[in-house]
Amino acid sequence: MTAAGGKETQTPPGEDRSTRAAVATVFRLTAGHRVSIAVATVLTVVGSAVGLAQPLVAKHIVDASGHGRVFWPLLLLLTVLFVTEAATGAVGRFVLERTGEGVVRGLRHGLVARLLRLEMREYDRHRSGDLISRVTVDTTLLREVVAQALSDLVSGVLVGAGALVLMVWIDPLLLLLIALTIAAAAAIVASLLNGIRAASERMQSAVGAISADLERALGALPMVRVHRAEEREARRIGERVESAYSAGVRTAKLASMMSPAVELAVQGSFLLVLVIGGLRVNGHANSLGDLVAFLLYASYLVLPLSSAFRAVGLIQRGMGAYQRIEQVLALPAEPAQRDATAAVGGPPLRRTKEPGTGGAPPLALRDVHFGYGPDRPVLRGVSFVVPHGRQVALVGRSGAGKSTIFALVARFYEPDSGTLLFDGRPAAELDRGECRARIAVVDQNTHVVQGTLWDNITYAEPGATEDEVRRVVELAHLEEVVERLPGGLSGVLGERGSTLSGGERQRVALARALLARPSLLLLDEPTAHLDALNEAALTGVMKDVAQECALLVIAHRLSTVQHADRIVVVEDGRTVASGHHEELLTSSPIYRGLAAGQMLRPAEAPPSAGRAANARTQHAR
Repeated sequence: MTAAGGKETQTPPGEDRSTRAAVATVFRLTAGHRVSIAVATVLTVVGSAVGLAQPLVAKHIVDASGHGRVFWPLLLLLTVLFVTEAATGAVGRFVLERTGEGVVRGLRHGLVARLLRLEMREYDRHRSGDLISRVTVDTTLLREVVAQALSDLVSGVLVGAGALVLMVWIDPLLLLLIALTIAAAAAIVASLLNGIRAASERMQSAVGAISADLERALGALPMVRVHRAEEREARRIGERVESAYSAGVRTAKLASMMSPAVELAVQGSFLLVLVIGGLRVNGHANSLGDLVAFLLYASYLVLPLSSAFRAVGLIQRGMGAYQRIEQVLALPAEPAQRDATAAVGGPPLRRTKEPGTGGAPPLALRDVHFGYGPDRPVLRGVSFVVPHGRQVALVGRSGAGKSTIFALVARFYEPDSGTLLFDGRPAAELDRGECRARIAVVDQNTHVVQGTLWDNITYAEPGATEDEVRRVVELAHLEEVVERLPGGLSGVLGERGSTLSGGERQRVALARALLARPSLLLLDEPTAHLDALNEAALTGVMKDVAQECALLVIAHRLSTVQHADRIVVVEDGRTVASGHHEELLTSSPIYRGLAAGQMLRPAEAPPSAGRAANARTQHAR
């Protein structure tokens, strides 16, 4: 099949792609819904039994009318049987449809939970748009499989079995002719099923790639338009559309070859029954009532079986979607956190913090090594300490490993060797939730979610009081934003905070972080989007914050660095120097060079678009 990135992936050699295996997989999907399946099956059996009785009643009516008699009780019985079959069939269909929705609901819950807890490395390897399509598009196809295909299979098998028994009783010769016709159609259908599944897999993968590419373009729409790349992106996504089209046409081609085979089986069976059965009636081998009953049973046999053939094709298509879902469910995820065990829909849990162990610092790194791959070392022995009530600044060239240190502290990744300690306790002794309960992060790429200003500030502490929120609004200097927004704290922010400036978004993120009262606050380029006035104000805020928690700051501006209590210089993944600003100017040539470069740029100058993009790239790494 074709993966989202356009590469061909081979089907696992041990995978059983037979129809039996596909049906068994669908059956496994209904685990937890077996009662509903049993009820629907019983209703189907009742409806089938009622339906199978109708031709026998019709036979007696026809034979009686041939002798000039009309049995009104039989006509009334036939009407009651017809209504009963329709009612039980409708209820059975509803139960199966509801079961299908239940199966999809369970899969979507599982997928969403898995996607939100995947190891961060997996997001580097997979495109988010493709992952999202597995929650939406692929599960929708599976709903059709469970609700429609399962119903058709159950009813087809039950009705077909009953019809066969009665047809053998009425006329074995006519049944043999029908069986030969259906067997020929079944052979053709079986030869097409694997091709349908493979084409369906390619189509689902291409649809996922469309979602991924479109999300990529829309997520960077300002950049796309500034660089006049609309046509180029349209062509890129268009290639995915063409791939989906080709796979869809391939699926339709194979399905269209199935349809005539099924239709020929249906029409051929009826023609054989009419011709051969009519001759046998003329030869007095059978009565006209026998022929009518046999024709009705033929419809009961052929039509459900044709639906069953189509259902098998749908199941094979659904297995392509299910394989993509299984791939996501098999991806490694972070272990469950102790503070994330609340039931779905329950009240969010507030952060809990443990006191430091014997006055131990909130954070310490000891000889930490890390790489995103065996051949991609990033950190080569990083060691430093962030004490209580102190501000520590990380400085270094782009790509030195500063953002990677933040990612390790946030437990997005685990070090290859070395130790991280939180309040004197090794990170390995704490689950990730306990570590993250101690920290808050203000990222350079500030995240503002759709909703109100209140929603964004209280994201980490949904139970915060208005006084607590007002306090952090003051600390982050958001009063003007609150006054400007219609509705104040209840004012709705646009998609990704489009109604706010870059600096305002950063201050919203700072207020959100401060509300959590962390023992360690990580700030990634906190002054990158601020003018000189707001930068000076933020510097004052950081001094106040340092009285409540420790600060670890990634900084490039000299104005931010020189106010730090300690500066750690990172070069090529190593901590090469640490100390105060004046001390490092004397003792560290690397820091002296960095400081000289920063002095040449006015503090209030915003970073260039190219540098900001590079910073995001380095953070992603």
